[in-house]
Amino acid sequence: MTLPRSLSRFVLTVHIVTSVGWLGAVLAYVALDIAASAGEDIASVRAAYFGMDLTIRYVIVPLGIASVLIGTVNALTSSWGLFHYYWVLVKLLLTIFATVILLLEMQSVTYMAELASTSADPRNLPGSLLHSIGGLVVLMTVAVLSVYKREGLAPNGWRQQLRAKKCG
Repeated sequence: MTLPRSLSRFVLTVHIVTSVGWLGAVLAYVALDIAASAGEDIASVRAAYFGMDLTIRYVIVPLGIASVLIGTVNALTSSWGLFHYYWVLVKLLLTIFATVILLLEMQSVTYMAELASTSADPRNLPGSLLHSIGGLVVLMTVAVLSVYKREGLAPNGWRQQLRAKKCG
C-alpha cells in the first residue's frame, strides 16, 4: 500500500527528523558520559549523571521508539517496502537492536544517577561510555545505509518483481 505523495513526504520527513534527533541526542549523551567518566569536580559529575538520566529518559528513548515506528510505517507505505531490499532489512534490524539495548541501558543509567545523587564521591562510579559509543556507531551505520543504498533485492523483493513481470 502506498500513500498519497504529500502524506508519503510527511511520513518520510517525520522519520528523518526523529532519526536525526535520536542521533543528535546520543551525541549529547556521549558528551555527558565523558564528563561523568572523566570529571574531576564532584558537582559536575553529579550533574552529568543527572543530565544523562534526563536525556535518555525524555529524549533518546522517545526518539528511538518513534524512529522505529515511523520508519516501519514509511517502509511499508513506500516503494522501498520493508522486506524488499537488504539495506532496509539491515536498517530495521540495527534500529530494533539499538532500541532494545537502549531500553535495557536506561535502567542502569537511572540507577547510576540515583547513586551519583546519594554518593559522597560519584567520580568512582562506572560510566556507560562503551554503550554510548556503541550506540552512536550503530546509529551512524544506519545513517550511512540510508544514503549509500545497495540495490540488492531481498528474497521477498525478488518474488514481488517476478509476480509483477508475470502479471504485466
